[in-house]
Amino acid sequence: MMTWLLAGICLVALGYQLTAWLASLRHLLQQDNKPSHLPPISILKPVHGLDPSFYDALVSHATQDYPRFEILFGVSDPNDAAIPTIERLQRDYPQLRMKLYRTANQAPNGKVGTLAELARHASYDLLLVNDSDIRVPQNYLRRVVAPLENPAIGVVTCLYRATARHLPGIWEALGIATDFAPSTLVAPFVGVREFGLGSTLVFRREDLERIGGFPAIADYIADDYQLAKRITQLGRRVHLSDVVVETSLEGDSWAGVWAHQLRWHRTIRVSRGAYVGLPVTHASLWALVAALAGQPQWSIALLAVRLMMAFTAGWGVLRSRLVVSHFFLIPFRDLWGTAVWLAGLVGSTVQWRDRRMRLSADGRILP
Repeated sequence: MMTWLLAGICLVALGYQLTAWLASLRHLLQQDNKPSHLPPISILKPVHGLDPSFYDALVSHATQDYPRFEILFGVSDPNDAAIPTIERLQRDYPQLRMKLYRTANQAPNGKVGTLAELARHASYDLLLVNDSDIRVPQNYLRRVVAPLENPAIGVVTCLYRATARHLPGIWEALGIATDFAPSTLVAPFVGVREFGLGSTLVFRREDLERIGGFPAIADYIADDYQLAKRITQLGRRVHLSDVVVETSLEGDSWAGVWAHQLRWHRTIRVSRGAYVGLPVTHASLWALVAALAGQPQWSIALLAVRLMMAFTAGWGVLRSRLVVSHFFLIPFRDLWGTAVWLAGLVGSTVQWRDRRMRLSADGRILP
């Protein structure tokens, strides 16, 4: 009985990895159309603190090959450490339309409160939101704007790779490249359409207003997911761009990485559901169980397909050098991921930067 049960679980895990591999190959072959026109766009940048490589990330936006755009920065702390860097960017690129707003908001999700104020100051009807530490290629705006020429598309989002210098950060970056990104690629295969990543969200102002603006999602921790979900409920769909952007992970402590990963897992649990069944897709876990149960054939098959998928997604799609240099760590990182999943099953508190928050069962931030 146990042998058949284990075989069934291994088949499901194997099937998921093969689906993720096919989804990665499909994304590799995707090539978005070039835009026929380039509408002006407002980039909204909520900022909190000084991220690694912050100035380089800002420069990648300031040097875009795009005819007309503006960058609006918002900080809620008048003494925020990022302000001098933003002012330096304004001095270095005086020809660009850039403004810094010191926002005052009481929204449970401070980032969304800042976005609500920035949206009021935005000059254009096309809006782009991404995290403050995101670095982008020079043709980024052209490529993420193009899909919105299709009126059926309401949100454009992007995958991202992470760089890191310290082992804890590398550990987390491997998870992003070989676990998180593939799960995003698989989502459309299984009918999940309502996803959006904070690395890039491009949408129309009219759709934002139809869902009630940013205040409608100001109580939620997963603001990117909530924004995409509500716009898809208008009858539009999310498009995953072929652009891959980049972020830097400080990740110099295991405790910090654990807290960050735990926040992600608890956020997923209270936001999207289907959390309890996730471990059935954890190929490295079941490869270990199969080996301990004397079923080496399953163990070898699972590890082989898992590593094939991880390399295709991590290097083929994301071009993450860390996946190549630290390939041998992937099964061990997977087991860590299972441990974080277990911790995420219970508890309602998360650490987000310098704030500790309590979450409701539907993903709202509680007082």
